[in-house]
Amino acid sequence: MSMRKSGMSSPLSALYLTDGLAARAQNFLLLAGRMLVGWIFISSGWRKLMDIPAFAASMPRRGLPTFLGYVAPPVEFIGGVCIVLGLATRYAALLMLLFMIIATFSSHRFWSAEPAQYTNQNSHFWKNISMTGGIVLLFVTGAGRFAIDRLLRKS
Repeated sequence: MSMRKSGMSSPLSALYLTDGLAARAQNFLLLAGRMLVGWIFISSGWRKLMDIPAFAASMPRRGLPTFLGYVAPPVEFIGGVCIVLGLATRYAALLMLLFMIIATFSSHRFWSAEPAQYTNQNSHFWKNISMTGGIVLLFVTGAGRFAIDRLLRKS
């Protein structure tokens, strides 16, 4: 007698239910994930766009050329908008991947932080690494159904 017929459940049945839920909700979950991943770039990029000269002035202490301070805010903001809208999603994901690598290794160098900042910078470094994982997943999966990319493919 099967477990389903006998009313018994198993850990595998929970896995099958979870797989089914993920499959049924995939496009909605991709939209929600894009919004969550993209929003941090929009809000952070917007703050930098409001005072680009001050942000650019911080580049040398990060070990980066000043001109990147003029490039990074629009890249961060527009990349975030593209991810949220699902517009050129895979290209935006690659751009944000590059952005995250540069930002993480220039701004959150916990290994060289002052002792008072070590824990904070360590936390930010690993948060950025985990966000980078989300961007890689977005590159692999694409934007999903609820995206401008899909609308453009239909035309």
